[in-house]
Amino acid sequence: MKILIISDSHGNISNLKHVMGFAQKIKAGAIIHCGDWDNPKSVEEILSSEIQLYTVLGNADIHTEIKDRLGKKAKKFDEKFLIFEISGRKIGVVHNIKDLVLNNKLDIVFCGHRHFKSEKIINGVKIVSPGALHSSKPSFAVYDTDTNGVEFFDL
Repeated sequence: MKILIISDSHGNISNLKHVMGFAQKIKAGAIIHCGDWDNPKSVEEILSSEIQLYTVLGNADIHTEIKDRLGKKAKKFDEKFLIFEISGRKIGVVHNIKDLVLNNKLDIVFCGHRHFKSEKIINGVKIVSPGALHSSKPSFAVYDTDTNGVEFFDL
């Protein structure tokens, strides 16, 4: 399964629309957002795709409606650190890597906050940051559960 990985959209609806079109094109089975939605319109843009959403909150997500909508509509949601399994892969999602509780039973962890893309292995766990959708060099990633591989894309 292909999963769209995004983070730090900070209300950039134009970039969200672009990546949602990409998600439809590749037939993404899920979307992971690593936090910093910034406003309820960003949440609605993703939820309107009807692709399953797995997400956490970021430090910019102070609007109470963001938490309320995600709690009701996301497939899986946690305020800080989310762990779930999809297509046989154990996945973690956290906004700020400082909140990461490393669990060697995870296949991969996605994180945001840093606004740059990266991929590294820490204690046998792949840690990936897709970059930020709202930055001078916006980026996102696609995770393939079949290969446990990640591909980065620039906007």
